[in-house]
Amino acid sequence: MLLEQERRDICLTARRLVERGLAVGEAGTVSARSGDLVAVTPAGVALDRIEPADCPVLSVDGGALEGRRPPAAETTLHIGVYRTTGAAAVVHTQSENAAAVSAVLAELPPIHHAAARLGGAVPVADYATYGTGELSDHAAKALKGKRAALLANHGAVAYGDDLAQAFERVRLLEWLSGIYLRSATIGGPRVLSEDELAEVRHRDTYGWAGPDPL
Repeated sequence: MLLEQERRDICLTARRLVERGLAVGEAGTVSARSGDLVAVTPAGVALDRIEPADCPVLSVDGGALEGRRPPAAETTLHIGVYRTTGAAAVVHTQSENAAAVSAVLAELPPIHHAAARLGGAVPVADYATYGTGELSDHAAKALKGKRAALLANHGAVAYGDDLAQAFERVRLLEWLSGIYLRSATIGGPRVLSEDELAEVRHRDTYGWAGPDPL
């Protein structure tokens, strides 16, 4: 079976999305890349019920090679991300907070220092119908210089060096979206400056203790 380990990891990640409340039913997609091959979640199966053999394997050019089910509609989005980044994994969700923010803002401002891990302010890709090349193009544009993006009136997408990293980034984006929504109800959130974000990135290079003496 092609990409056997990647397909197993996709199933585990898909289940984690459901367990963490980041996905319901089929609302989300997960993929992993190895060389010129990509394995992705299938169409027509709830994320917490997917088996490795269900996951189709495609070439990065889009041709289907193996799998007992057709690829999810958002496979076009995933392929677009792989073609424009050095990603080894992509996770897409339609989670509640991300979907809400994506329907209102042009970008999610950095109001918490953890936003530095995603590249600072998170852009919202222009709206396009799901599963289309147009949406893929908008997402690729939004991801330039970023590790995650929101998809207007839709949800979120993040990529990483592996599925664990991509999952953590999309989970962080959902949390940051929730923090913004809550803070916006009590006033205008304070936005961190680029200098403040740069200092966060600098401190992160030192590990937990930072550059300051204890």
